[in-house]
Amino acid sequence: MKIIDAILHDAASIAAIRKDIHAHPELCFEEVRTADVVAQQLIDWGIPVHRGMGTTGVVGIVHGRDGGACGRGIGLRADMDALPMQEFNTFAHASQHHGKMHACGHDGHTAMLLAAAKHFSKHRDFDGTVYLIFQPAEEGGGGAREMMKDGLFDKFPMQAVFGMHNWPGAEVGTFAVSAGPVMASSNEFKITIRGKGSHAALPHNGIDPVPIACQMVQGFQTIITRNKKPVDAGVISVTMIHAGEATNVVPDSCELQGTVRTFSLEVLDLIESRMKQVAESICAAFDAQCEFEFDRNYPPTINSETEAQFARKVMAGIVGEANVLVQEPTMGAEDFSYMLQAKPGAYVFISNGDGAHREMGHGGGPCTLHNPSYDFNDELIPLGGTYWVELATQWLAAPTQKA
Repeated sequence: MKIIDAILHDAASIAAIRKDIHAHPELCFEEVRTADVVAQQLIDWGIPVHRGMGTTGVVGIVHGRDGGACGRGIGLRADMDALPMQEFNTFAHASQHHGKMHACGHDGHTAMLLAAAKHFSKHRDFDGTVYLIFQPAEEGGGGAREMMKDGLFDKFPMQAVFGMHNWPGAEVGTFAVSAGPVMASSNEFKITIRGKGSHAALPHNGIDPVPIACQMVQGFQTIITRNKKPVDAGVISVTMIHAGEATNVVPDSCELQGTVRTFSLEVLDLIESRMKQVAESICAAFDAQCEFEFDRNYPPTINSETEAQFARKVMAGIVGEANVLVQEPTMGAEDFSYMLQAKPGAYVFISNGDGAHREMGHGGGPCTLHNPSYDFNDELIPLGGTYWVELATQWLAAPTQKA
């Protein structure tokens, strides 16, 4: 493994920053203290910063030896926000804020990019500019979209943008990257069936929304099995059904809620359209009324071919080709997808291990993402920092990159 010596030397101090951020988690668009910590570190290292983009975002600007005159630019993105959940860990850096926790490793993502930033502050052996993007509100707030609305790519011209997420369960020292869809779109629906209430002993006097809802749930699954191509991934999950207040009363209405996930917008268009048709038609067949709501959240995360292959080459140079794995697509969602809709780039995984790195006293359960006993593995900081430095340096040096 070819770790940059200077980054390895600084790993302990960067880990201390990571643990401080872990102990003081902040939710989406509330990352004021975290942004202060990040910005102050960058300023202390002589890196100019731009603050307030996307409410609490921070952008560090690192010009190379040419002062950025060549016009080439690359963006490296880390997310900063925590989750609204209670931490079970009891180690010294456990969350000090009730109901808030870094259970997805965004503290570690921030630390790995800070490790690269510190190295860049002393070693600018490249032409062009590296933009260090510390993004708020990945966990449901769409912070990437908000930074873009505030002019991220206009104020900081870059030809490509890259992101990275830790991936528990895989062996430390491995990466994963693939071209094409690697994370799904995330969408929510709410359907209200308006029937007519009656006494449960006299159901013929009403319009019962409950059996209508049951047929609707079953009908949705035929969209997956009979409307879309079998090779196109898609999931409809009805996760909530609410109806009724008494055992002897047929309710007036029934509400269904859930999510839809796909790897392409074309499949998403199909599913949304068919769900609406199925829902309204089933309600009409039973003389009930249908209110259909469908909210699109994050689009699918789709890595561009050239940038994914470039990232793979950089990884192989650090850990060896055998340790660069195929990135198995996941139905989880990620708002870095917005950035990839606007710019070429790749979103990659860095393996976080099996949880053996955690100190004694952690809570029960596996060390998986969004788990109350999760903790980022600080062994990744020098490896992730090295990847960021090598990726940016080699990308800016590549003669084929064009605006």
